[in-house]
Amino acid sequence: MSYVESNMLPLGSEAPPFVLPNTVSGETIRLVDIAGEKATVVMFLCNHCPYVIHVNQEIVRVANDYQNKGVAFVAISSNDVANYPQDGPDEMKIHAEKENYPFPYLYDESQNVALSYDAACTPDFYVFDKDLRLTYRGRLDDSRPKSGTPLTGKDLREAIDAMLKGEAVSDKQYPSGGCNIKWKK
Repeated sequence: MSYVESNMLPLGSEAPPFVLPNTVSGETIRLVDIAGEKATVVMFLCNHCPYVIHVNQEIVRVANDYQNKGVAFVAISSNDVANYPQDGPDEMKIHAEKENYPFPYLYDESQNVALSYDAACTPDFYVFDKDLRLTYRGRLDDSRPKSGTPLTGKDLREAIDAMLKGEAVSDKQYPSGGCNIKWKK
């Protein structure tokens, strides 16, 4: 596993559309069908990355805090399951249920969605406004495994709060960091 930071897709970018299977429900999910009334948070996660494992509980708290305010959340795993079978769809379903994910956990088998978002690591966060324009990309907060810094979701929460108040999201945004997405060879 190697540590990688976000590529920081340009602010204002339109959310790349996707149609992916939800590993929990078995449904096929389209971005336009799950987009939030006020905002949509797209997260690139996986099951085994220690950086994702570290933030899982806070991701669930953030989603639970904002979903009833018109903010939709969706997680996507794009890892190569031939070399990382623990990130396969069956394991994703088990993981999502164990972690009590209150959002769809989608499988990007082709890795085309990760490429279209210029995703580089897990976890990686993207916040889009009601028109699906990028307003925030980067980290959840400044906590990392073994850092001793408590999880707060501060950076992601501040971006969502600004959008909900009709304010501009700060341009000062920090990349997320974690395991590289496991690309197919």
